[in-house]
Amino acid sequence: MKSLISISMAFIILNLDSLSSQVLNEDNKVLNSNENREFKKMKRTDSEWRRILSSSEYHILREKGTERAFTGEYDGHFEEGMYVCAGCGHKLFDSETKYRSGCGWPAFSKALPESVEETEDNSYGMRRIEITCSKCDGHLGHVFNDGPQPSGLRYCINSVSMDFKPEEDK
Repeated sequence: MKSLISISMAFIILNLDSLSSQVLNEDNKVLNSNENREFKKMKRTDSEWRRILSSSEYHILREKGTERAFTGEYDGHFEEGMYVCAGCGHKLFDSETKYRSGCGWPAFSKALPESVEETEDNSYGMRRIEITCSKCDGHLGHVFNDGPQPSGLRYCINSVSMDFKPEEDK
């Protein structure tokens, strides 16, 4: 009987752990899942990140900063290609999902599968969903439920947190 309880508890703990990495929208649908991750998390020390990243990249990716609206390199950028994490090069968004939202930051209607993780963010008296790179945990921006159909999502991303790879490099 004790072994059955132990197995049941282990199953519950494992399931709770996998659910903690998924944030649900108002309709209780998973916004982006990382259940089938085929890569290992990138681990670097703070001093390594400071050496690798520019000061603005470090501020946004590691300290969860935000660039000023309408100042980012990729806000009005609409070339074909792939947007990748500036911290680790992990693929995040296909240019086909980018759209002009008018919010002042690059906006995407869909993240690549398993590319980002969502976490509830209640800082500054707001209730939002923070988006981080699923490989290096770098802060990218936030996702909102006011985007175009069919997803209804607006991934609002800091330009500094991304690099762009043109179609031929995609």
